[in-house]
Amino acid sequence: MTVNPQLMAFSAQDLDYLTALGPASLSEGPIAALEQAWLACQDGRQDRPEGVRQVIWDSWRRSFGAGLDPEDGEYRLVAPEALTATLTANRALIAAAAEVMRGLLAYNPRGHINLTDAEGTTLYFCGLDLTPVGSRLLESVQGTNCTGLALAEDRLMYVLAEENFGTGLRRRRMHCAAAPIRDAQGRTLAMLTLTAEPGWFHFHTLGTVQAAAEAVSRQMALQTLLDEQQAVLEVLNEGLVVLDERGCIKALNRYARQLFRVGRDLLGSPFERLGQSELTAEMLLRSGEGLRDLDCTFELPDRSHLACLVSVCSLEQGGRIVSLRENRRIREITRRIIGTQASYTFETIQGSSRAIQDALHLGRIASRSDSTTLILGESGTGKELFAQAIHNASERCRGPFVAVNCGAIPRDLVQSELFGHVEGAFTGSARGGSAGKFELADGGTIFLDEIGDMSFDAQVSLLRVLQEGEVTRVGAKKSQRVDVRIIAATHRNLSQAVADGAFREDLYYRLNVLNLTVPPLRMRREDIPLLARYFLGRCAQSLRKSVLDLSPEALEILLAYHWPGNVRELENTIERATNLAMSELIQPGDLPLEIKQRFQQLAPGRVPEPRAALDLGTHEMNAIIAALKDTRGNVRVAARQLNVSRGGLYNKMQRFGLNADAFRDAASG
Repeated sequence: MTVNPQLMAFSAQDLDYLTALGPASLSEGPIAALEQAWLACQDGRQDRPEGVRQVIWDSWRRSFGAGLDPEDGEYRLVAPEALTATLTANRALIAAAAEVMRGLLAYNPRGHINLTDAEGTTLYFCGLDLTPVGSRLLESVQGTNCTGLALAEDRLMYVLAEENFGTGLRRRRMHCAAAPIRDAQGRTLAMLTLTAEPGWFHFHTLGTVQAAAEAVSRQMALQTLLDEQQAVLEVLNEGLVVLDERGCIKALNRYARQLFRVGRDLLGSPFERLGQSELTAEMLLRSGEGLRDLDCTFELPDRSHLACLVSVCSLEQGGRIVSLRENRRIREITRRIIGTQASYTFETIQGSSRAIQDALHLGRIASRSDSTTLILGESGTGKELFAQAIHNASERCRGPFVAVNCGAIPRDLVQSELFGHVEGAFTGSARGGSAGKFELADGGTIFLDEIGDMSFDAQVSLLRVLQEGEVTRVGAKKSQRVDVRIIAATHRNLSQAVADGAFREDLYYRLNVLNLTVPPLRMRREDIPLLARYFLGRCAQSLRKSVLDLSPEALEILLAYHWPGNVRELENTIERATNLAMSELIQPGDLPLEIKQRFQQLAPGRVPEPRAALDLGTHEMNAIIAALKDTRGNVRVAARQLNVSRGGLYNKMQRFGLNADAFRDAASG
């Protein structure tokens, strides 16, 4: 007889029993021997009698040793809550095994097949003489039975009717074979047990059961592999859409479902159901491997837009894998690399003067809305600090803050820098195109510094962004929506630029929804000591110098200087002095020569002469000087005398180089 390799684990005695099996049950002689051995085991006999297999004898002894009653034929069931959890956890196993079990039952019409987990709990059954779902078939619970013995031995087993422990099972005269279902690592997941009448149970039954268990094992291994692959797809930070050869959706990973705001119910639908775009399923199937990083915008059913980079990979079966990377997320990564985040807040802006506090008050008002804001002020006053503070105090604080110096970009590249370009838009353009600053700022704030220097053509494009909320890359046929709050700044007089035809009037009014003026340092002289000491502390720490303060003489010189470079000039001056200081105090000798010369030239109590006015008559300038002298530098009262607003007077004083402090000093002197 040729022995099936699956049966090589059996002993010679086991194989003798198998070969003895025929269309009928065991002959009367072997049955009688088994009955005598079973009775002897109940009487406590230790050594195995002839006529019983060692594996059965050992199992009987364990069953009697556990105090089990062979006359008790009731099944023990797990608690309902535990059974529900077990069935849920083994849902995939049950589904894989059920089909195989039903096929196996066709060759065993008068028997039944049951599936148990590795703990001996029945999960599923089919056929006659059913074992209830939830029944526990462990040897320690039910006594010697085929399922329990196979679990105890962790291998293919058979148990003849007369070899069972319980008298009920013995009287049924049914033979059983059980084979383990294992995972890819060889661990037992479950047990598949076939029970058949003697006429249907023979030598090859064990091989059939073993083959069925291995078929389920292979399906489970394949399912595990598919689950692992699906898990990998689910955690990928890009959307993946799998299309069949007809262009219908076979699978969508988690990221793709989030991007398109759809569920798995879209499976089987055409690709176009995801959203309207220039891409079609026909184009994707025709493209092969040639599609890489195509910039594509989808219009979703709720009319919102999704901008993605699309790539396609071919499948051997004729389908396609479509990769989608959201433009906004790519821009977020880019922003993290180039550091486009705001760091300053209103609390970090130094100054207690009325002028700076007024500006901070207006800045906080601007932070409460998304309205376009225009920041005015001389160079070096800290306009970008205010822009960052407005952003950080707004609801967009978690979004990007992108700063652009419009005056530093060549005029012919302004549009490309701000709005981006497509591939081939001009000689030397980046492969795949490039996002502009507005796209990088999507979801946050863009700060357009020195907007008064922007070219006229770029002003037209900027006006479209403000009106429509859309940008069009250079060379692109379609625009795309962006969600950007605009803060602009300039040191120029934009109203004069509008009058001169150098700046679009409609753009000026669009930008000037909210505005604030950052005062020059000469209009907030009381802040000079505070700012100087703040910069000194920061410079001393970074330069690792033990400079603690400024001498009274040095501070007097700083207070007398007119600071044309404003706060930026003061910061640079303090850094220079900290480098040169030889003691714990900054001395006059540590300050720049031009600052000391200015102090020496200015006699005590003398008001500095204003520079020549270029765009107003001399009488207006003299009227302002007279009013400031008369009110001893009180700007509010002077404005009332001149019948102008206080802000308007500040602007005129700035243009003429006048400051109220000088008139207060002259009055006190």
